[in-house]
Amino acid sequence: MRRLTPVLALGALLLTALPAHAADDGPAHRESYGTKAPYAPQQNPRDYQKPPAGFVPVLTENVSRHGSRAATDSEDGDLILALWDKAEAEGRLTREGEEFGPRVRVLLAAMAKTGYGNLSGRGRQELAETAARMQKRLPSLFAKIARDGEKIDVVSSGQGRAVDSGNVFAGALADADPALKPLIGPTRTDKDLLYFHKAAGGAAYRDYIAGDQRLKDTLNGITGQDRTRQAARSVLRKIFTDSFVARIQDPAGAAQAVYNLYAIAPAMSEESPDGEGWGLEHYISRTDAAWFGYLGDAEDFYEKGPGFSDSDITYKMAGVLLDDLFKQVEAKRAGTSDLGAELRFTHAEEVIPLAALMGLPGSTRPAAPGQPYTYADNPWRGASVSPLGANIQWDVFQKGDRYLVRMLYNEKETAFKAGCRPVARNSAFYDLDELERCFDRG
Repeated sequence: MRRLTPVLALGALLLTALPAHAADDGPAHRESYGTKAPYAPQQNPRDYQKPPAGFVPVLTENVSRHGSRAATDSEDGDLILALWDKAEAEGRLTREGEEFGPRVRVLLAAMAKTGYGNLSGRGRQELAETAARMQKRLPSLFAKIARDGEKIDVVSSGQGRAVDSGNVFAGALADADPALKPLIGPTRTDKDLLYFHKAAGGAAYRDYIAGDQRLKDTLNGITGQDRTRQAARSVLRKIFTDSFVARIQDPAGAAQAVYNLYAIAPAMSEESPDGEGWGLEHYISRTDAAWFGYLGDAEDFYEKGPGFSDSDITYKMAGVLLDDLFKQVEAKRAGTSDLGAELRFTHAEEVIPLAALMGLPGSTRPAAPGQPYTYADNPWRGASVSPLGANIQWDVFQKGDRYLVRMLYNEKETAFKAGCRPVARNSAFYDLDELERCFDRG
């Protein structure tokens, strides 16, 4: 790798040379980032419904994906820079392509400094702001927690970015009200609950991912379309001359690497030299980004989401997490819990299956065998289902011996699945007894 000091200086100049269209300006463009889309709350808190008369908040709980992060490794950057170095040596770069290598080197340096896979500055901000909004949404609950000495339990998958997400979230709550600080337990690890795809409960799932022929054939059929080859050439021709592109042995893989860097760049916006972005969108058209985003969504749909209509292998294992959501509310009702808040921090591999199991918006429609998932006939989008920082929150309210639950999905009041009846038409509140019936909890 080249010396970083002059590269960083050059990168700063380059990043001001190109006008960048905003990283996440509008739903259609945001979709192209798939599950790497940075977090944005989906409803103005001022529009939240008020609980029915006499009900007061007694518990809140969440399941949150970690915030925006660096790429998990340097593989994509290393791959495309090896091609770029060869093309530079041969004089086979386009005018725009001459600027691509330095940009990528600066981005890789920033991710290495952050730590591959670790929370970025944007990720920390996402978690802190979500926590602050939770506290503002339920001020009387957090006042009660502080007054009565109730506990705030923080639990994670044990992976660094999830642990850090829990610590940042809890720290933001303590900053909002220092009286909460001694009531927040240290972030503990529960892999069976929050890393179930790699735990004992995910054994059958791992077999499916490793060896299911139908899965392999379906994904190969989707990625093997002519459109992928066309998009790959289109991406690479922005960087390399036509004669060089013709010699690349795996153009789809090379273009995928460019797309992956483009997709992770917004998550690293705070680490960019000007704090605005990396300019990588200049090297991939919105049409091509949308296609590679679709390919990523297809993989996540079949490997983590609703999947095939005749199988629940991708999401059945999320039952352990749904059970825990119910158990915390039931323990509060039974008077056996001293918790005021249960805060969980995990990954897309857990949030996406949980969304499918619960029938959350966008995750209700599996694909029929032989009819591959497409954007045209299925609403599932990674950027909506599980962006970086995605969260599912349950707020619990009590009046006498009656308990109500309101669900927020990415901070939008969200109805429970079809068949669950709210307390009134169009209400966001559900009786706990009704939810237990609806979810067959005996």
